[in-house]
Amino acid sequence: MALEHAILVSLLEQPGSGYELARRFDRSIGYFWTASHQQIYRVLGRMERDGWIEVREVRQDGRPDKKVYSVAAPGRSALSAWLAEPVEPESVRHSLAVKIRGAAFGDPAGLIAETERHRAVHAERLAHYLAGERRDFPDSALLDAGQELQHVVLRGGIAYERMTLAWLDDVLATLRRLGGADPDTH
Repeated sequence: MALEHAILVSLLEQPGSGYELARRFDRSIGYFWTASHQQIYRVLGRMERDGWIEVREVRQDGRPDKKVYSVAAPGRSALSAWLAEPVEPESVRHSLAVKIRGAAFGDPAGLIAETERHRAVHAERLAHYLAGERRDFPDSALLDAGQELQHVVLRGGIAYERMTLAWLDDVLATLRRLGGADPDTH
């Protein structure tokens, strides 16, 4: 997937400025497709030159004018064409998993702190997803089609984080057993 497609989806959900778009990436889309603010602004410029998006200047009192981006007809066509293309299943590259396998040739207990750090990051991400679900989808019976699709992606993120936490708990128990450390429950 190109960053352009993620931007088109976000702008179709809600037009906005480059800053607003970058914040949306930080808050939601970025958990599934990451991009720096500089990358987003660079791609917005290219998309504008290619006619995929339109820009409207919004006057602001006491601040520079703001550019609000929305999707133009060629952008909708590009997104429609991309949606019709098959997507290959993603391969997982997991450095921690390689380290865990490599611990057989070193000190398994030496990876406990790193695994705990990963666990804390995933627990925080899960808490963030669950808070977003409570905030954005309090009543699933009232969702429109777009919201239902956003919610199903979020539920996938929640399921992934729960699975990752269960796996990390298994890894920690194994490392502690192999390293002779006392088991610690989470």
